[in-house]
Amino acid sequence: MANLSFGHIRLTPPKILSLGFAALILIGTVLLSLPAASTGDRISVIDAMFMATSATCVTGLAVIDTGTQLTVFGQIVLLVLFQFGGLGFVTMATLITLVLNKRISLKERLLLQESMNQHSMQGIVKLIRRVLIYSLVIQLGGAVLLAARFMLDMPAGKALYYGIFHSISIFNNAGFDLFGDIHGPFAGLTRYVEDPVVNITSMLLIFLGGIGFIVLSDLLDYPKRKRLTLHSKVVLTASAALIILGAALFFMLELYSTLAPLHPGGKLMASFLQAITPRSGGVTTIDITLLRESTQFMLILMMFIGAAPGSTGGGIKVTTFAVLISTAYARIRGREDIVMFRNRISKETVYRAITMTLLSLMLVSVATMILSVTESADFLTVLFEAVSAFGTSGITMGLTPQLTTAGKLLVILLMFVGRTGPLTLAYAIKPKNNKELYRHPEGNITIG
Repeated sequence: MANLSFGHIRLTPPKILSLGFAALILIGTVLLSLPAASTGDRISVIDAMFMATSATCVTGLAVIDTGTQLTVFGQIVLLVLFQFGGLGFVTMATLITLVLNKRISLKERLLLQESMNQHSMQGIVKLIRRVLIYSLVIQLGGAVLLAARFMLDMPAGKALYYGIFHSISIFNNAGFDLFGDIHGPFAGLTRYVEDPVVNITSMLLIFLGGIGFIVLSDLLDYPKRKRLTLHSKVVLTASAALIILGAALFFMLELYSTLAPLHPGGKLMASFLQAITPRSGGVTTIDITLLRESTQFMLILMMFIGAAPGSTGGGIKVTTFAVLISTAYARIRGREDIVMFRNRISKETVYRAITMTLLSLMLVSVATMILSVTESADFLTVLFEAVSAFGTSGITMGLTPQLTTAGKLLVILLMFVGRTGPLTLAYAIKPKNNKELYRHPEGNITIG
């Protein structure tokens, strides 16, 4: 991996990305700590840091209610943070560079390559231009649809502001909402559980933000190229399978419980939204605390898997999950090669997927054990909180506002690692890589 020199300091792209997110969080913490950001008493530093981290890491977990305890200034600070955090601060910096008609340097291209999970720099600036255009168009469309719907419930000016805020929040998988000001603190979208405009728009925004900009670009090129890349095929297939399976399971588990009062269309919309949102969406139309334990555990699994690489979402990523499933299938069938859509997957990719999953499992397990000590909550609630923070999902069983100071610091760390990625963070802090000059003899270990 190439090193970038800044004076006498040599930094790798993962280190710069990690430091960039940390810098955004620091700036957000300072701004949210200002008296102008809160409607009442000044927000404590720890709460300001929590909210800044949650916004920058596009998580959506909130220790204070965004709609009632933050002023318009505070809400706009969050909006800027999750827009930068969702698209990536490197992408946003590139936008500024392009607007000023300046040249994109080699250093910046290396950073863009790392931030977009690309294997080469070829066409990276063109991809970033597309990412920015697609994102702005999709968010504008979502804002128009949501604002038109909200005008039935509030004045036009407020509806427009709500439409813009929620479209950007939902597309970037941030999950923040302002409806505490209308429906009570931490109300979310529960009042719109049977509203087709809000539900369908939210699902489309979450899906488009969660499949990744590389896939979006590939889909728009499909009419001309008449083919999709392997990456796009895996992301779309795995995402569709998880959504359909998740919606079907949610419907069956909650049919005679939380879904019982809803009309047939409402049952379907609620099932599909709750199947899409755990994979980093952060908005819900049903109170998570009222769900069956089996349903809550299913959501935990969905949150852990997360969205696609190069997207606004978190988790271990759907491609990682797909590679693991394909690897297990190949080994069960006694096959040496892992094949997906008639393409052989390299051992390096398999090792990376296994490493990513194991690091993530270890991180979530340790965090859950610590939170079980620091927080007064049952195990499932604590596990749900830990996985939601790591997967940057932003849905909670009510523990977030009750977190202790130690719990807040731990969740902040989980959100940061979940957004930057365990492997990226590991690469960022690892010592200088020394090439091994020899190989050890092969040994055998009995497995199973």
